[in-house]
This record gives sequence, C-alpha cells and structure tokens, in this order.
Amino acid sequence: MTKRNQTTYALLGLITAGYRTGYEMKQMIDQSLNHFWKISYGQIYPALKHLAETGWVTAAPAVQDKKPDRKEYRITAEGQKALQSWLEEPIKEIAAEKNEFLLKIFFSRQQERPATAEKVREYQRKLQERYVMYETIEQSILSCGDHSTDAEYWLFTLDFGKRSTMAGIEWCEATIGRLVNGEDEKDG
Repeated sequence: MTKRNQTTYALLGLITAGYRTGYEMKQMIDQSLNHFWKISYGQIYPALKHLAETGWVTAAPAVQDKKPDRKEYRITAEGQKALQSWLEEPIKEIAAEKNEFLLKIFFSRQQERPATAEKVREYQRKLQERYVMYETIEQSILSCGDHSTDAEYWLFTLDFGKRSTMAGIEWCEATIGRLVNGEDEKDG
C-alpha cells in the first residue's frame, strides 16, 4: 500500500462519516477537527482529486437547484481497506505542539514578572473561552437527533480537548501565583 499524508486519512474518515462534498468536509473540519488537526481549504480539493485518481474514492456530480453541480465523494472498498490499515498502525510518536505562548514564557526572564503574569492571564482567558466552546460543541453533539454512530468517538476527542484545556487553565493559575507571590495562586 502506498503511504499517504495524514490529510488523506482524515478525508477518508470524513467521507465514511457521511460528509460527501469538499464543502461539507471543510465545514466539519472547521467545527471539529480543526481543534486538533489543521487542514486548509487549499489542501482538500487536491487531496480529493488524488484520492479519486488512486481509486480510494469515487467522485460523481450531484445536481443542485439553481446552483452549479457539485462533486460528491464516496469511499471505495480499496479506500476503506487503506483507512482500516492506517487505523491499525501503531502510533509512531506523540506530536510536538508548536505553542508561541510557551516559547515566550521560556524566554520571559527578559521582562518584568508582572508583565509575564499578565501574559499568562491573557492565555488563561483564551483557554477559558476555548473550554466554553468545547462545552457548546459537546451539547451540539449530544442534542443531535441522528445519534450518529461516530458521535461517541467525536465525544472521546472532545473530552481530550476539554481535559487538556482544563489542565492548561490550572497550570495558568499555579504559574500566575508563582510569578506574583512565589506560591500557587489558589493556595495564596
């Protein structure tokens, strides 16, 4: 089997979840996958074209009222086999996260401690906003009428995001306390 980049498998997975057009896939990516896997709009259509050329998906025109036709993609047996094979592969490594905020904290000895504490507070506010957004997404999934068989797995990844975000919020509290008074903020 030919190796592909991870975007290939993300798109195959989206097709199996019922997202048939590039537009629908991009909407789902923006609402869900984007929180842990970035795929730009410019990657989607070339990757779909390549998937069709390799026989992992089929593309068929779908007629729309008063709109141009669109392409709908369906996974083939070969594509399903490739997706299954990829899912069964062991995880090679834990991905390193690029985080500009942590890079700035790493070098923050170069600024006053109160300025660093304010930067951490700003980051904490952003994490709290993210957590609220995750809760909103969770309610949306739970209230979805179709009770998709994928929903349980979507909730697993969402739970990871919520727990990671909460750990980040707690880290911010402890770090602010150490920067301001030399102790944990919630203990001080």
